[in-house]
Amino acid sequence: MLTEPTVEQMTIEAARFDLRPVRASDRGLLDLYASDRRVAEMTRSIPHPLPPGSSEAFLRRAHAPDRDEDVWAMDGTKSNLSELLGLIALERMDRDQCEVGYWVAPAFWNTHIASEAVEAIIAANPLGAKTMFASVFQDNAVSARVLTNAGFEYIGDAEAFSVARNAKVATWTYIRKL
Repeated sequence: MLTEPTVEQMTIEAARFDLRPVRASDRGLLDLYASDRRVAEMTRSIPHPLPPGSSEAFLRRAHAPDRDEDVWAMDGTKSNLSELLGLIALERMDRDQCEVGYWVAPAFWNTHIASEAVEAIIAANPLGAKTMFASVFQDNAVSARVLTNAGFEYIGDAEAFSVARNAKVATWTYIRKL
């Protein structure tokens, strides 16, 4: 059985939704959305097909006191939207830096949810970072626009392994000084 987070993590308000710590009750929608090939293939870490127990293992890692990443659910209940619109995370790095990553459920694509979530996480800066990084697969121009519209600057090309694609994928890397 999953327990709720033992390490305090702030809730961040955005206009249409709140960014709140993920919770055990998110598992059903996590299974639904993360099992969508379109979502999985735009991330480095979500496998496709999604193996049984993956969402529960993810939630266990997200709640671990020694985690190196804080994960927030985009919770749209205050605007009569879904309780889970997507996820956004900050991975801790050294020297007051972090890396932001996010995905939005396909039902909410083209609604500016990702842009609003990235802008809210930057404004709150819950880890007190001086610099944020992000990278997107080069075949995901929409995500690249989310970052540039939020003030991230392109710093170069790289590649990252995608579990769902079982391949290395070309990426664009971005930086935002805070």
